[in-house]
Amino acid sequence: MNLKNIQTEIDASYLYKQLSIVEKDANVAHVFAQMSEIELSHAIAFAKKFNLSIDNLPEPSLRARMLNKIGEIIGYDYVLGVLLDTEKSISSAVQNARNSTKSQSSISDTAHVTILKNILNNHKNISSDNLVRFEKKHRSVGGNALRAAVLGGNDGLVSNFSLVMGIAGATSGRAEILLTGLAGLLAGALSMALGEWISVKSSQELYENQMDLEMEEIETNPEGEEKELALIYITKGIPEAQAIQMAKEIMLDKGQAHEILVREELGINVEELKGSAVEAAVTSFVLFAIGAILPVIPFFFIGGMMAIILSASLSAIGLFIIGAAITLFTGKNVLFSGFRQVAFGLFAAAITFGIGHLIGVSIAG
Repeated sequence: MNLKNIQTEIDASYLYKQLSIVEKDANVAHVFAQMSEIELSHAIAFAKKFNLSIDNLPEPSLRARMLNKIGEIIGYDYVLGVLLDTEKSISSAVQNARNSTKSQSSISDTAHVTILKNILNNHKNISSDNLVRFEKKHRSVGGNALRAAVLGGNDGLVSNFSLVMGIAGATSGRAEILLTGLAGLLAGALSMALGEWISVKSSQELYENQMDLEMEEIETNPEGEEKELALIYITKGIPEAQAIQMAKEIMLDKGQAHEILVREELGINVEELKGSAVEAAVTSFVLFAIGAILPVIPFFFIGGMMAIILSASLSAIGLFIIGAAITLFTGKNVLFSGFRQVAFGLFAAAITFGIGHLIGVSIAG
């Protein structure tokens, strides 16, 4: 556990350093550099506490290097999101442990979660615009696309693998199994795509309706909206007189007032409404199809028990890769997560194969 704690701090230091290198805003980059130094100091402190040599601290782990590579491809907002998720999980685990042992809490329990905000709020060169941008990074955790990729591939693989094995258990006909597998792939992928399209489109329409209503309220009752805006600022700790003055100045420009009220009152990020429902649908279709095609591939070329074995083997490899990819979010052991995913997938397929075999025997009899 001691070495694991040190590795966690080393990885965090490395990733914050990478964030500081790619960050274009010098002030925010300075914050990330400070965080890197803080995390490294934690690693050194752990090493000293347990009488370990600080000259032989471990290198960044494979997981950390992979996260950095992913950041290079899809953006470093995702890396920041993973760091914050990890720190929140650690903080929660520490607090739960203290509750179970009835020990006194410490300010350091939540330090990793709050220290970024503290640095930003206390750094004189960090503007409010940068703070808002930074907060948005926290919330968006730019890796939603990667999570969707992993989960979409997993859904396609597990569902179609189970379906193919169920039909394989009921019949030995290669054509029947291949047709069923392709039908399952197409039906599942279309269902996922339609569901994603409806989800994105309905969210956009709901937000747009709320935004239209907010503009209507600004035009029909500007005094009430001005009071609401002032109250929002007051609850954020801004002195009442200053909050009232800020709200009054903002309401002079209806466009600006609408933008701020949408963000502050409704909690809507306008940038998120620019996402394409069609793009989300196509992405879901492709991700599901990639996972679903694996158990079907052998049946394009051969049939019988050899095809079933190859299908199970390909699916097991895919399941292991998905399980390993999940560790990018959880930080768990790659082998444990990978083989756990394989076990769950094979168990599900074995059940459907057994049921299919029973049904096939019953029909044949």
